[in-house]
Amino acid sequence: MVKISSKQESDISVIIRTRNEERWIGHCIQSILDFINKPEIIIIDNNSKDSTLEIINHFIQDPYLNGGNKNYTDIKINKIENYTPGKSLNLGVKRAKKKFILIISAHCALKKFDEKKLKKIIKSNFGIFGNQIPIWNGKKINKRYLWSNFKNKSERNMFSKQENRYFFHNALSFFKRDILLKNPFNEILAGKEDRYWANNMVKKKMSFYYSTDFEVEHYYTDNGNTWKGLG
Repeated sequence: MVKISSKQESDISVIIRTRNEERWIGHCIQSILDFINKPEIIIIDNNSKDSTLEIINHFIQDPYLNGGNKNYTDIKINKIENYTPGKSLNLGVKRAKKKFILIISAHCALKKFDEKKLKKIIKSNFGIFGNQIPIWNGKKINKRYLWSNFKNKSERNMFSKQENRYFFHNALSFFKRDILLKNPFNEILAGKEDRYWANNMVKKKMSFYYSTDFEVEHYYTDNGNTWKGLG
């Protein structure tokens, strides 16, 4: 865990996709601000009907007030119709202005973020994804099924025997923005845009990295389709 120590404004844009995330979105944004000083946050919202956007507004920096308070930052809210994961991420990348892109799920809280180390690793890799700790009703659950891919040791070009392909996950990932502009995600796929993208990038003789110095708690959601086998 590396907390922010510099007052310099960050060169990182954070992309968060939202749809009725009132239970977790405040925790997600606060955890980002705990680690990154004044990031640009890009919200891609798919017709939230709850208090998601109202909660997000509590974190927006008022441009007419002193910007020194680290609990507020520049947040841009974008609406999207005909949602797909890839389409929303590509929109976020286009709207972002910073050199680096951090993608995080709206129902995740950042727990480890070594900015210097990640920026060093990204020089020789097209992307980095981090460890996930699955949480259900406040309790850590065993890493089964999808979660068994999130190992305790960092490695390059992780291959999943379970999925029989290279494994990458956008609930927590880090990139140079230029890479994503030149190599956008597939906008047709209904899911797993991250895995298809990573496998295509490896075919281009490029590499990615899984880092245990980069970590979130990933909270159970009632409509999540990846949570199986609690306990």
